[in-house]
Amino acid sequence: VFVIMEVTKQKSKTMTKQSRARDLIGYSFLVMFANDETIDENELAMLEKLALEDGAVDDEEREVLRNLFGRVDKNYVADKVWSEIERFRKENEI
Repeated sequence: VFVIMEVTKQKSKTMTKQSRARDLIGYSFLVMFANDETIDENELAMLEKLALEDGAVDDEEREVLRNLFGRVDKNYVADKVWSEIERFRKENEI
């Protein structure tokens, strides 16, 4: 029993958090761009929630978000949404 507990402790120390990059991609295709080819305030909030679930945006998530935000046309989103995208990009180096 002691050996199993030690191995479990060692594995948990070496395991890293799982990136939510796939979830971001899935959400974007199923919800965001599927219905109107743009992003609204609620959709942006969900992307931020997924990306920050562990407290930080990792490199994979950053790349996905960079691509997603690159598809957003400033002329087709609310000013509030565009401002939040810009803030989130800057804060998370996207």
